[in-house]
Amino acid sequence: MRDPIQRIAIVGGGTAGWMAAAILARRLKRELVRIEVVESPDIGTVGVGEATIPPIRQFNHALGLDENDFLRATQGTFKLGIEFRDWSRIGRTYLHPFGLLGLNAEHVSLHQEWLRLRSLGEETSFEEYSCNAVVAKAGRFKRPTSQDAMPWDSFSYAFHFDAALYAEYLRGYAQARGVARVERRVVNVDLWPANGFIRALQLDDGQRIEADLFIDCSGFRGLLIEQALKTGYEDWTHWLPCDQAVAVPCENTAPLTPYTRSTARTAGWQWRIPLQHRIGNGYVYCSRYISDDEAAETLMANLDGPAQAEPRFLRFTTGRRRKLWNKNCIALGLASGFLEPLESTSIHLIQKGLTHLLNLFPDRHCSPALVDEYNRIAIEEYDRIRDFIVLHYKATTRDDAPLWRYCRDMPIPETLGHKMRQFSSSGRVVRYGGELFATPNWLAVLLGQEIWPQKHDPLVDQRPPGPLRAHLQQIRTVIARAAEEVPRHEDYIAQHCRAPPRPA
Repeated sequence: MRDPIQRIAIVGGGTAGWMAAAILARRLKRELVRIEVVESPDIGTVGVGEATIPPIRQFNHALGLDENDFLRATQGTFKLGIEFRDWSRIGRTYLHPFGLLGLNAEHVSLHQEWLRLRSLGEETSFEEYSCNAVVAKAGRFKRPTSQDAMPWDSFSYAFHFDAALYAEYLRGYAQARGVARVERRVVNVDLWPANGFIRALQLDDGQRIEADLFIDCSGFRGLLIEQALKTGYEDWTHWLPCDQAVAVPCENTAPLTPYTRSTARTAGWQWRIPLQHRIGNGYVYCSRYISDDEAAETLMANLDGPAQAEPRFLRFTTGRRRKLWNKNCIALGLASGFLEPLESTSIHLIQKGLTHLLNLFPDRHCSPALVDEYNRIAIEEYDRIRDFIVLHYKATTRDDAPLWRYCRDMPIPETLGHKMRQFSSSGRVVRYGGELFATPNWLAVLLGQEIWPQKHDPLVDQRPPGPLRAHLQQIRTVIARAAEEVPRHEDYIAQHCRAPPRPA
């Protein structure tokens, strides 16, 4: 006999809570399922998840959002990739662009052709074969259309936006579709004695909220998944030793760059996220190697314009819960774990958790087999993203500070070690099933961090150097000419999605 979910309680608002509320309200019939968000008035959002990756467009599309309206509401800009400064060595800058390489998806061995020409003395940058990279470095942007010819079929983009404004935008969307908001604090969590499932939330005004399914978006503290259900946490600080961050917004005094910037510092790295109304800045650092005061001083000395607030400090432990779904509770966002925002994956992991929930939607019994499958998929995603982030730290030749010496010499997960050995040997990119980051993403970081393969694919040697050189020159020419016709990023925003003036 069917025993359907009739009530869902989401603990915590912010980006995770309102993303969950919005997509569930979109997919579930309000007359059959009641959705409530319990949002504490005392807890603000962390606000580091302002940069995204291209799959966010799928989420917004699933909600039926108008992209220009969304960008105006969130002070958003466009993002074509991430610029990395001083990571492999001081003075080295590279771009991790979105999108494919070459002129279309058929050129899967383009990097092998480039490696062969490099071995013959060619000195062209690999970024010249990415439409995203060339357009981004020129400070330009346009949305591709179905009428565009090559190389626009290889183009992809995401967004920078104010996470607090995005949560507010989705809150309005969800409430218009029947989601109830309760602005109270949870003071106790009642469990069913028989099976340990969560039975109800006790609020500070005496109100009691019962539900069949609970979604924990309570942030680092994991009010349900950890404090109530004692799920356990897997600590990754031996691979990702940064444990604190300091953040501050500043005035936007320069042209709007269509990419995020990550600059390696002595004890960590600094992010720069350009929005229409400000620049988001932060310094992620390891407290073993720098004090809070020194970190704040470093950040404040490296802003584009005057600071708009006092520095705000955050403490975290990189890692994830041992289970992301435990009994009748699913953890999303910071309640599920923390991976520093080096590759802008925090909002994506929320999105994927919701996708898996909808694909494996339970009844009130939350079948253990269903829960196990969710955890298998979600944990594998977390672990593969972890490897990609660890790569940035491991693949360094920096010897100027204790953090970088530690990272250069530290043991790494074998899954990452295997990838690095394969690429170092033959230039081949190994990928595991279901990975978020595709071959072009791995190539951008592996080559950007100056991991140069000992050999290239022998099959490339069957093509004479002359035609190969002409072929790659043609790709660079087509991409460069296409980029010249693209408007400046700030001009495109002004024409299509400029946010209204903010109140004084």
